[in-house]
Amino acid sequence: MAEEKIFADGFAFKRNENAPDFVVGRVSIKIEDAVAFMRQHEKNGWVNLDVKQARSGNYYMELDTFEPKSKSNDQPKSKPSKAPAPAPAEDDDDIPF
Repeated sequence: MAEEKIFADGFAFKRNENAPDFVVGRVSIKIEDAVAFMRQHEKNGWVNLDVKQARSGNYYMELDTFEPKSKSNDQPKSKPSKAPAPAPAEDDDDIPF
């Protein structure tokens, strides 16, 4: 089941088609709304936003809710097996010289 989209309050992204190629777009931030949104959704001091394009062609910013699986759930890796012990040396009495 897909999670509900969380739009980033106080943030707007606009692409200017007349801008030079190296200019991707402009982000506008409404301080009061953006700060409230960031405080509500921060994780470890960060808020990650994705810039997406709607079917209408307009751009919007959405909260990135991706969380990697914790490593504590991973099975411990097995230790590599030790190299086999060398074969015992032959008895010196068997040497023909």
